[in-house]
Amino acid sequence: MAYWLMKSEPDCFSIDDLAKRPKQTSPWDGVRNYQVRNMFRDQMKKGDLAFFYHSSCPEPGIYGVMEIVSNAYPDPTQFDPKADHYDPGSKPEEPRWLLVDVKFQRKLQRPVLLTELRAQEKKFAGLRILEKGSRLSVTPVRKEHWDAILKLEAAAG
Repeated sequence: MAYWLMKSEPDCFSIDDLAKRPKQTSPWDGVRNYQVRNMFRDQMKKGDLAFFYHSSCPEPGIYGVMEIVSNAYPDPTQFDPKADHYDPGSKPEEPRWLLVDVKFQRKLQRPVLLTELRAQEKKFAGLRILEKGSRLSVTPVRKEHWDAILKLEAAAG
């Protein structure tokens, strides 16, 4: 099993939105980065777990846990001219962009905020969300970081 951190702007799609979806499941669509596409294709597998991270908001941080419930497959929004993530250069016979389906597991008892992670930067050395200039919306999380973040959740904020 692998662990991930997946970012979304909460005014676009939040952990609460995922919880309200039918079967609490949703495609993680709209990713238009080749590095992330390759992670979906080559590394992310059904059964992996991911933190749901709220970005571009007053309190960015980890708000929930979700499970990856599909392997990668073509993102249909790339072919839809009415979709926000339409890519006119992508063809159904040669799709550029992939997605995975995610399923709500739970909200954290309290969010683990980016400021809290930064305050313990030595403990979280190598956690990609803390790297300067890291803009990827999906990043791997090492098991020791996963466990440490869940311990922070249980601690007083």
